[in-house]
Amino acid sequence: METLKKIIKYLPQAIAGKDQDFTSGSIRKAIFLLSVPMVLEMMMESVFFLVDAYFVSSLGANAIATVGLTESVLTLVYAIAIGLSMGVTAIVARRIGEKNVSGASKAAVQSIFLGIALAVIVSVIGILFPKEILGLMGGETDLIEEGYGYTQILLGGNVTIMLLFIINAIFRGAGDASVAMKVLIFSNLLNIILDPMFIFGFGPIPAYGVKGAAIATTIGRGSAVILQLVILFYGWSRIKVGLKDVVFRLGIMLNLIRVSLGGIGQFIIGTSSWVFLMRIMAEFGSEVLAGYTIAIRVLMFTLMPSWGMSNAAATLVGQNLGAQKPDRAESSVWKTGKYNVWFMAAVSVFYLLFAEMILKIFSDDPSVIENGALSLRIIAAGYVAYAYGMVIVQAFNGAGNTRTPTIINFFCFWLFQLPFAYLAAIVFDWGVNGVLWAITSAEVLIAIIGIIWFKKGNWKTVQV
Repeated sequence: METLKKIIKYLPQAIAGKDQDFTSGSIRKAIFLLSVPMVLEMMMESVFFLVDAYFVSSLGANAIATVGLTESVLTLVYAIAIGLSMGVTAIVARRIGEKNVSGASKAAVQSIFLGIALAVIVSVIGILFPKEILGLMGGETDLIEEGYGYTQILLGGNVTIMLLFIINAIFRGAGDASVAMKVLIFSNLLNIILDPMFIFGFGPIPAYGVKGAAIATTIGRGSAVILQLVILFYGWSRIKVGLKDVVFRLGIMLNLIRVSLGGIGQFIIGTSSWVFLMRIMAEFGSEVLAGYTIAIRVLMFTLMPSWGMSNAAATLVGQNLGAQKPDRAESSVWKTGKYNVWFMAAVSVFYLLFAEMILKIFSDDPSVIENGALSLRIIAAGYVAYAYGMVIVQAFNGAGNTRTPTIINFFCFWLFQLPFAYLAAIVFDWGVNGVLWAITSAEVLIAIIGIIWFKKGNWKTVQV
């Protein structure tokens, strides 16, 4: 009862985003105030995928598979964006912990410059070679012709993805998680309105089919980025960027790149393994691929809240190390991990019991439902391990120690997961089961290695 009273008391405060000092006071309260908006923010990010999957599912298995193949390629963009975000969060959180708000603002500007430069490179490739990209991913000819416009628009407009992640990372590092949450709520509401209009047509807007989902999502994200920039420049958060800050600063840029490279590397390793797993799945046909794609979208919806709690741990680690309080930083990680386990355990049970019912929301194809339900159940079986694994990895990143998770990911994904998946699915003829058990086993291994490494405590001495 006492816990419930505290939740009711602090919930409005967490959503409103009151200015807080997370380097003193109750750690449980700090975790709650940061986690609530971060969980909601991550859920809003995953809603993009679910909304697209819901509306596109009525267009058939090829359309769903197109979304899945394109999102697999986009994970490489997410890898860069999230990797940069980790560097940004670590540096901004450290500066805020040091009470150096001006330094945090300067780092924020350099991260935006870097994000735009990287996004331009991806845009050129996506605009010029969408058919070739889908072909490399194993898409059949009719799928490519039907869906390449979706791939072209999302990759061509990837700057909206890049900046959305980076600027929200600035807010999170500063402890303004509620700002990031509100931006994504706005973006998702716009996407929900525009998706059916551009997919099925509305008034003067023609029916673009699966391509319409990409148009709606890009407009939704782009509008959110504009709102983010307005908030930054008008000072409606803890960080305010002025015209004097909008200059290239080599020293800050190099430090940002140094810290971010590990984050980018760890996510490129992780997400490229997802690309290869999707390629293996494509060997079993569009129905299997569609079921797997829907399952991953649903799983992401509940992984994102867990990721939100992990981001809270990263902010607490960064700010408390900046305030010279390493023991408080470590205690924050173990407590966040415990709360994350409770959440993920409950979700795992839900998926195990209601997998088919969930898939029927998105498809009425028996084969798609069967394969999607199988994917949900096997991957959810490792959810408790994911819970600790994500928190520990983000704690390293929040400390600026992005190198350690990179090494862990390299071993667990490239040296373990991919060979396991290929041998089990193709060589030993386990089929889809081989890929799914490879995913779950790798995540369990990451949690075990991460906890052992974290206990060594070397992350407490990292300077950023």
